[in-house]
Amino acid sequence: MKVNSQTIQLEHSISVYDFLIGHSYQPDRVAVERNGDIVPKSKFQETMLSDADTLEIVTFVGGG
Repeated sequence: MKVNSQTIQLEHSISVYDFLIGHSYQPDRVAVERNGDIVPKSKFQETMLSDADTLEIVTFVGGG
């Protein structure tokens, strides 16, 4: 699977939510695009990833 242009090998299918948690992302502070489509936060736990997927993960950063 490609994540932000880096190749990551998945051992098995995993939900977007579990992937984010496992890679130290805060699910409420990111936007995820899977294969060119935005994944709504409400679908993070039910959207399953496979090794053939491409993800773009954007983290929201506060500041002022």
